[in-house]
Parts: sequence; C-alpha cells; structure tokens
Amino acid sequence: MTDAPHHGPVDFGTFVLSLGSSALVHLGEIQHPESTEARENLALARQVIDLLAMLEEKTRGNLTAEETRFLSDLLADLRLKFVEKSRGTAAKPGPAT
Repeated sequence: MTDAPHHGPVDFGTFVLSLGSSALVHLGEIQHPESTEARENLALARQVIDLLAMLEEKTRGNLTAEETRFLSDLLADLRLKFVEKSRGTAAKPGPAT
C-alpha cells in the first residue's frame, strides 16, 4: 500500500472535470502535466470530447440540473475550441500593451 495523499471522493463533477482537463491538454490549451509544454493532438482531443458526449447521452435524465448544465457547458466550450483549432482560427495571444 502506498502513502498517496487522499483527495476525497470522486463525484460526477470531478470525473467530468478530469475528462475536460484531458481534452484541454490534447487541444494544446494547457500544458501537459508531465512536460513543460503544451502539445496539440486533435485526434485525442476529439476522442475525449466524443466520450463526454456519450456520457451526456447515456446519463440524460439521471443527473441533477447542476450536473447537466456543467456537462453541457463544458462540451459546448470544448467543441468550440476543437473547431477553432481544426480550422486554425484559435485566438492567439496578442502583443502585450
């Protein structure tokens, strides 16, 4: 048995947030946790987004209003970022003013 820190119980929101974070890593929006750089992998991003969409479909009617809204909003944001990245139109940081 290891002495890993206890992070508390995993609930639906934590699980969905974890998947969303994974999608953001694959979209190159945040740095990979094992490196010092952000790397884009649209195929993996799409796979995680599709997994969240499947989760939304399979849990429809079984979630609280808050859980439903969180998942729906997360999916909308990730899908928009994916389309922007796919088209090469993602907002790029401008020069500092």
